[in-house]
Amino acid sequence: MWAPGVAATLTYDIAAPAVIALQIAAAGRADGDAPAATLDGAPIGVSEVPGSGGPLGGLTHLVTCGRGQLVVAYARNGPAPTTGAAAPTDLDRIVAMRPSRYCPSDRLGGYAARYRRADDLATVRAIVADVHHSLVYDAMATGPTTDAIDTLLAGRGVCRDYAHLAATLCRAVDVPARVAAVYAPGLDPMDFHLVVETALAGEWLVWDATRLAPRQSLVRVATGRDAADVALGTVLSGTAALIDLTITAVADGDLPTDDHEALVRLA
Repeated sequence: MWAPGVAATLTYDIAAPAVIALQIAAAGRADGDAPAATLDGAPIGVSEVPGSGGPLGGLTHLVTCGRGQLVVAYARNGPAPTTGAAAPTDLDRIVAMRPSRYCPSDRLGGYAARYRRADDLATVRAIVADVHHSLVYDAMATGPTTDAIDTLLAGRGVCRDYAHLAATLCRAVDVPARVAAVYAPGLDPMDFHLVVETALAGEWLVWDATRLAPRQSLVRVATGRDAADVALGTVLSGTAALIDLTITAVADGDLPTDDHEALVRLA
């Protein structure tokens, strides 16, 4: 489902000439669907990285700029290209089973065994429900180095921590899992959101252990092993500090009702 309006504005303080990679465009392609940027109020160029994008999103744009205040703005209204999520390939499954920077699944095999059920779907539901009930949402309890084990021990975190822990536990019981960065209508406070996708029955199913937004109205931005792959902004060189971030995601009419048990696919 497409949310009729999504937008993001990122403001950076550039202390030394910088190159920044951005992943803030909604998945799929549309003419002119790219961020715009200004440096101290003057327009500057934004280029798309060749080979990025595809049906699952992950469009990457580059901004090269000098010192000053950089403002990057992205907005899209109306229907997105109809792409649909591709079925998991053998390579997708392999990659989604590997431990990663924030999802050290190789270290939680014994702990995760408690979630095994008669089938993989029941196992995933048990993991997502337990992560939801076990963690406290706390924006002050997490940082850029927090991984799934840190979150498990602390018992608190934000959406990326919920997603990392759920993905880690799924991988630890042999269910391929990845994360997706999304725009999330209904999220409060509004921000970019991170959810989990699992490969089950020949398709990717989406789960949100925070249960803070209905999955049916999520808009895919990028897909990867963990938050390192789907970062909204990565400073490749120079010195840049993100000083302000504004996100908007609205749906047409009432938001759908989500019991977080139904099988939902992220387009």
